[in-house]
Amino acid sequence: MKIFAAIDLKNGKCVRLAQGDPAAETIYGDDPVEIADTWESIGTDWLHVVNLDGAFGHKAQAAQNIDALQAILDRVSVPVQFGGGLRSPEDIEEALDMGVTRVVIGSIAVDRPRQMLDILAHFGPERVALGLDVKEGKVAAHGWRQLSETDPIKLAQLIHTAGLRHVIHTDISRDGMLSGPNVAASVAMARAGNPASDSTRRFQVIVSGGVASLEDVRKVKAVEHEGIEGLIIGKALYTGAVDLAEAMRIAHDGE
Repeated sequence: MKIFAAIDLKNGKCVRLAQGDPAAETIYGDDPVEIADTWESIGTDWLHVVNLDGAFGHKAQAAQNIDALQAILDRVSVPVQFGGGLRSPEDIEEALDMGVTRVVIGSIAVDRPRQMLDILAHFGPERVALGLDVKEGKVAAHGWRQLSETDPIKLAQLIHTAGLRHVIHTDISRDGMLSGPNVAASVAMARAGNPASDSTRRFQVIVSGGVASLEDVRKVKAVEHEGIEGLIIGKALYTGAVDLAEAMRIAHDGE
């Protein structure tokens, strides 16, 4: 199982939000590059970078975060997964050309799910992940401000037909709350993407939202066999509730 250390960018700074609320912001650092360097030095498998201003549609601030992203990419060698405000194939291509290893697409999938099929075909399934931000059993989009009527599992299964291999499942109600991840919902998503009748059509799920302790890492590791690729850890790293080196040990080796 892989660990993704999260870096959320807002106004060029590293922040964490509670349940995606921009009014509930805590700043954890003015230098995202230094933070990225720290997580890489400890050994994180991936960096998970989010342009919050891009997700919220704040263009001027979003551009500042793109500069921070480029600075991170210029510094680190660990793979970077990036999302937030990628609304077109051109946005995706720009991010990949910068050096991002994998982009995360959410709003396009909700608004124009058929376009996701073209995106996967063009860029390849290893370079594109589907970001499913879920609230009350429905997928939220556009910075979590718009709650659609879209069922997350049905959406993932539709896009799966184009060869989808990576899904990030976030329980919005738990994100930034240190209340524990929604393991059951992530496992249900993974099972939907791993039909026993067809071993050639599979996607892996990355669990996101609410990690509060090393015990949460153990719980996710215990269901890795269900089709869990990894775990995103954000606020718990910044508060010291989770030691990244220990989380890595559990994720890679178990107990």
